[in-house]
Amino acid sequence: MGMEIGIVGLPQSGKSTLFEIMTGVRGRDAHGEACVRGQASVPDARFDRLVEIFRPVKVTPASVPFVDINAAGEKAWNTIRQNLSGADGLVHVVDGFSAAAAGEIAGRYRKLADELILADLLIVENRLERLSRTPAKALHPQEALQRDLLPGLKAHLEAGRPLREMNLADEQVLALRSFSFWTIKPELVVINTGEDVAAVEPAALVLPAGQPQIRICARLEAEIAALPAGERQDYLAAMGIAAPAFTQVIRTAFAMLARQVYFTVGEDEVRAWVIPVGAKAPQAAAAIHQDFERGFIKAEVVGYDEFLTHGGTLAGAKAAGRLRLEGKDYVVRDGDIISFRFNV
Repeated sequence: MGMEIGIVGLPQSGKSTLFEIMTGVRGRDAHGEACVRGQASVPDARFDRLVEIFRPVKVTPASVPFVDINAAGEKAWNTIRQNLSGADGLVHVVDGFSAAAAGEIAGRYRKLADELILADLLIVENRLERLSRTPAKALHPQEALQRDLLPGLKAHLEAGRPLREMNLADEQVLALRSFSFWTIKPELVVINTGEDVAAVEPAALVLPAGQPQIRICARLEAEIAALPAGERQDYLAAMGIAAPAFTQVIRTAFAMLARQVYFTVGEDEVRAWVIPVGAKAPQAAAAIHQDFERGFIKAEVVGYDEFLTHGGTLAGAKAAGRLRLEGKDYVVRDGDIISFRFNV
């Protein structure tokens, strides 16, 4: 159930600053390491409320692993390819703070986007060339499926369009997984603006239709993140801001990967467990330990809202008949509070 999001962008786009803000890891202090990894906690008001209620010894929020590339020049692309090809999604940071017009922002986005499209096209062409040398009768079923799929991918890429726009079926995506295509990954565009964001027309910031995007001033966000917690809240309140913009980047990136959380609660620990959307109870139990999945018996479940409605206690939820037992076919809902029964 692991996941990882790569942060990409042209030099001086602000991508490393954004990485540092979200994870607290300073890539520039990585002692020459070309690849820097860090965890960003996913802001969640539900989790915060559960911590207030249970006052546990230990708190473990959901987190998202981000990867930043701390390399430049000729080595940069090789480093990106080696360390980010297996990423589950991309955050593409675009320099908007030095742009004189919105068209420049779109052009900067396209520059890297086109490089990724070209990289995928080369992969497709090389694979098609190898498949063409293999007799049809000698192809394995997976290779035959690739032979049928790849020409369509090639035409799509040659038109300058990313593979994520093709709406491929799940079995097709699975057949293509070994290629680690760049443009099949979900992508969130973060436009790093100057403090005077009004200098660029908001309507003109729209990139490809339907492309998820967030505007952020990384310089200002870094200053906010550097403030002590109390001063930070006072500053945000004075500015009429509910939360720093970088928290929206984290939440959106998390949702982009089709992930959700369930909670385990108690005086010892309140923890948010990350699972794929649509996971059934045994698979959710495996996030804690594989033994929980193998020996799964039942899941004791109450929804977060139901839990609060009935006094914010498990006893209150049980007395109201809202603490229920679910079997192996139960599809876990985002925000469920769960205790597993298992036997190994």
